[in-house]
Amino acid sequence: MSKIKMKSVLFDIGGLSYEAHLGKGYDLSIPLLRTADQVNCFYAPPYRAEPVVAGDFIGSTQSGGPVNFFNLHLNPHGNGTHTECVGHIAREAFAINDCLKTFHFTAELVSLYPRQREDGDRVVELEQFMALFEARPLQTEALILRTLPNDPSKLHRSYSGTNPPYVSEEAMDYLVDAGIRHFLLDLPSVDREEDGGLLAAHKAFWRYPDTVIAGRLDCTITELIYVDDEVPDGFYLLNLQIISLDLDASPSKVMIYPCRQVLA
Repeated sequence: MSKIKMKSVLFDIGGLSYEAHLGKGYDLSIPLLRTADQVNCFYAPPYRAEPVVAGDFIGSTQSGGPVNFFNLHLNPHGNGTHTECVGHIAREAFAINDCLKTFHFTAELVSLYPRQREDGDRVVELEQFMALFEARPLQTEALILRTLPNDPSKLHRSYSGTNPPYVSEEAMDYLVDAGIRHFLLDLPSVDREEDGGLLAAHKAFWRYPDTVIAGRLDCTITELIYVDDEVPDGFYLLNLQIISLDLDASPSKVMIYPCRQVLA
């Protein structure tokens, strides 16, 4: 029996036709490593996996057990690539599994240098996004931001206490007005590490507390991705995968596939 390999897929969104090349996907997720060399932020306890031990049973084949049977200990926000819903900041109990119901989106990958402010903060500013959209209108559901400079150390950094770059409230407002419903970036947060609980960029993105009225309950932010230099800026099909988890955020698998609009 011959094997069928799917190389591309045609799909329609908003009356427009697109072709995505599935033979060349890029994984933007940071693996969860059971070593000290793992990405971490906000002083979260490190991710760890431990075999179940019950009487004579041990859930590790390397330790002589019949199967591997591990308990996982992780914090989605602090231990790697994760996708969050408005439940991250809301007083209401919104769960990512209830908010995110579709998983494929058109996406644009862009690369920007955060600008340094007088106080030393490095921030992605409104003017940078305005320049992007004015140069080439981005009619897309998702925006993927690769910050520069970019290097593989992002896969292993301990960000806690380093005041990483973030996104300004005004820039986030602009993205929402431009139609972006899913925002992905290679930083621990869209907001400043320590901001006194303001969470201005998060609130701007979800239009919180008017999220439901604004129709943004299904919108998501994905943080701590990594986009290798070999991945060119441009247009992609995004597959955003999560665990079916009753929580505000989930570890996520982020795949993108080169995509182009098919003209009639």
